[in-house]
Amino acid sequence: MRSDEFYMHRALDQAHLAADAGEVPVGAVIVDAQGEIIGAGCNAPVASCDPSGHAEIRALRAAGKHQGNYRLEGCTLFVTLEPCMMCAGAMIHARLSRLVYGAAEPRAGMVESKANLLAQPWFNHQVEISAGVLGPESRKLLKAFFASRR
Repeated sequence: MRSDEFYMHRALDQAHLAADAGEVPVGAVIVDAQGEIIGAGCNAPVASCDPSGHAEIRALRAAGKHQGNYRLEGCTLFVTLEPCMMCAGAMIHARLSRLVYGAAEPRAGMVESKANLLAQPWFNHQVEISAGVLGPESRKLLKAFFASRR
């Protein structure tokens, strides 16, 4: 299996696609237990007129279709920004084994910044978390995007 950095670079590729489309540059990929990327997504809530059009949700949908099952046990989600409440909940429902993210989201991050939704004892599934992988690159992309909007 390749390194976390390798897969996070693939998530950053997706984030660049979002930025090129005028969306907040967040990207995600889902990797199965054998190291194959089975789903990818970039932020597209504006273009899709879909409030659930976050990179993580789009990657989960693609991976579910690839697997023929919404349960993604043994899979890892790599995303450039700490997930929100909606995306964290979807990860629990998908039974992901692991989450790897880049930049913290101090305003709405529900994995470590504002709350630790994934670690609540009442959930019947726990997701392992690795934070900060290529965090500086993810933050740089987000800062550049928002600076261009001001």
